[in-house]
Amino acid sequence: MRTLGLIGLVLALLIVGFTMKKQLATVAPSTTPAGMAGEGAAPTVRAQSQQIQQQIKQQLDATMSQPRPMPDDN
Repeated sequence: MRTLGLIGLVLALLIVGFTMKKQLATVAPSTTPAGMAGEGAAPTVRAQSQQIQQQIKQQLDATMSQPRPMPDDN
């Protein structure tokens, strides 16, 4: 019974590994995003990650600076 569970776990890991490998292979040779096309070299993963983090921070700052709507007391 334990052997069957172990075989199932190994199979699941192999399937996930092959799927991830296939997805990474399709993502890696992609061209530069439209917003980065004027910068010349293709951005690295680290640069893209930092850009996304900066955009999220800016969006959060903009959202947090808006006043919270208060309900009317009738």
